[in-house]
Amino acid sequence: MLADLWNVGSSHHGRSRAVTPENPTGAKGQAARAVEGTGAAPARALGPGWKISPSIVVRPGSVAELADITCPGIIKHIWLTTTAHGREAVLRMYWDGNDVPAVEVPLGDFFCNGWASFSPVSSVPIVVAPHRGMNSYWQMPFKTKARLTLENLSAKDLTLYYQVDYSEQEVAADAGYFHARWRRDNPVSEEGLHELLDCPSGPGLYCGTYMAVGVNSPGWWGEGEMKFFLDDDREFPTICSTGTEDYFGGAWNFDVKGEGYTPYSTPFLGLNQVIRPDGLYLSQQRFGMYRWHVLDPIAFDDGLRVTVQDLGWHEDRTYRKRRDDVASLATWYHALAACIPARGLTLAEMEV
Repeated sequence: MLADLWNVGSSHHGRSRAVTPENPTGAKGQAARAVEGTGAAPARALGPGWKISPSIVVRPGSVAELADITCPGIIKHIWLTTTAHGREAVLRMYWDGNDVPAVEVPLGDFFCNGWASFSPVSSVPIVVAPHRGMNSYWQMPFKTKARLTLENLSAKDLTLYYQVDYSEQEVAADAGYFHARWRRDNPVSEEGLHELLDCPSGPGLYCGTYMAVGVNSPGWWGEGEMKFFLDDDREFPTICSTGTEDYFGGAWNFDVKGEGYTPYSTPFLGLNQVIRPDGLYLSQQRFGMYRWHVLDPIAFDDGLRVTVQDLGWHEDRTYRKRRDDVASLATWYHALAACIPARGLTLAEMEV
């Protein structure tokens, strides 16, 4: 049985550590000792201890190592901000020495900002604060090693400020490893189905969804059911929502009469972003929404498949399949440190 999402360690809180550009190893007593870095010139008159190295520069096409932790522990908080927008950078996380990342996602989508346009988020595991301060509170246990990287896929230098807060401590033997994967269909196939996740085997807990939808045709787009195929489910799922907006906690098209689409951001679910056409450059409506299964994780014993229908409501009061731009982030805990192959994301497929 996997440990609870939050109760992943021993009763002892461990020893608090933080990896930053000022302390890239996170070692005790080694922070604020940098003598060179991106802040060296402004701090020249003040000297070491006065913001000498607050950030790093990630060159085009290169991969920066954000953290390489070699002890048992739990990552408890990640904060970062960057000059990149949306999907120009890929965040990866590796647990216990695995070469296959458990997390492989565009940076923006991981923080519910998939459209290269700032959207505040006020939820329990993800907070995005003005202006582009990105925070993750997902608890990420590891038993021997944790490695976090960021790849810059753009043609420009990327400036990154970051802090990875973790505790050195023993971890429960049955603690699940945090996973996240991103997929996009642009457009969704004629079948009208977008697959968020296909984890073929092993036990785990599904803990959350972010979805970015760009509509490619007029009309209401959110009638599709979110389906969870647990274990040996094949043709029919065990769990099925009544509609897309219903799964994300809303109702009736997210439409407050007289106001239209109404954004909201709550601890566990929200429609945090509504991008409307501007009559000039923004030609399509775009939406960002999340639901975190922190209090209601979906447990599976031997594999999980998650899909959503791209289904709309026609003027003649009938349903119709659509072919929208649907991107999704699936997050879950799994018994294995790496349970599905890495895809390798390209700038072309992520382009907004």
